[in-house]
Amino acid sequence: MRVAFLGVGHWHTPFYLDPCRALPGVTVVGVTDPDPAKTARVAAHATCLGFPDEAALLAAARPDFVFVLGRHCDMAASVRRLIAARVPFAVEKPAGLTAAEVAGLARDAGTLFAAVPLVFRDSALHRAIAGPVRMASFRFIGGPVSRYLAEECGWMLRQAEAGGGALLNLGIHFLDLCLALCPSARVIGASRARFTPGCEVEEYANVLLEAGEARLAVETGYLFPAPHSVFDLRYSIRDAERYYSVSGPDALDITDLAGHRRTIPMPTINAPMYPGFVADVLARAAGGRAPVVGLAELARALALVEAAYALAPITPSSRSAAISAAENPASAST
Repeated sequence: MRVAFLGVGHWHTPFYLDPCRALPGVTVVGVTDPDPAKTARVAAHATCLGFPDEAALLAAARPDFVFVLGRHCDMAASVRRLIAARVPFAVEKPAGLTAAEVAGLARDAGTLFAAVPLVFRDSALHRAIAGPVRMASFRFIGGPVSRYLAEECGWMLRQAEAGGGALLNLGIHFLDLCLALCPSARVIGASRARFTPGCEVEEYANVLLEAGEARLAVETGYLFPAPHSVFDLRYSIRDAERYYSVSGPDALDITDLAGHRRTIPMPTINAPMYPGFVADVLARAAGGRAPVVGLAELARALALVEAAYALAPITPSSRSAAISAAENPASAST
């Protein structure tokens, strides 16, 4: 299988590229990014060709499958190009800036294989929950906004390019999981906050949802003093028969109604789930099977993000120059 990558300046690129390179029968045939330096750097790492743009890559490399990354504001155009070429793909969330845009992509894709890495939906954590949920609470606090500057992805902090902050980037995993557990979930309350000068997106969000008698909550932020893939997290879920709790990255505790507790080792953060996602989507695409999560499911999760944003508006920062200067210190002195 010939695999290519678009938008490799995205900090998640190693989550997909490195597992691809380790799979038998898979060859990385090309990468591209609007930043030529990033294209060259990733191409050298992957020992493949780097291309000046997406059209050149598709024409010359002829991939069987494409992973779409890049800036959130660029993703929909990349997806449309692949839909037009009928090339199977997986696209990082959010795939577009609005739920309507992503729903349109889902309609245009039709039966074309189009996967989305909302990886908690296909996780051991999700499979362990046995019955209808009465209560669920997900707290998932990631590292500070400075980590995006360090990764040369300062666009993540600009509203027009990112579309949103911690809720859109991190919290959407758990909004999608809420929909998987309670398909009728809807937003009934929300709050957001921003603290860093120059940051235009939320650094903290708390969302309350209901689905019939069930009550759910998603709390997320860019506040924990830690690097990528290290989180302050706690999940609590109650169904009719059991209470499930997570307080670390690698285990789920299950307590039955008699008070008996057992611990099941499993990844409870997203980073360890990507190799499995990569292997699964390539196998499904090759075998003519549908993805576990597609653009339609992503659009529904994005609708919950938008509902929360509507309840808790946050005005753009007037000091965006602070972010630009931090990304490019040389320009700040001119």
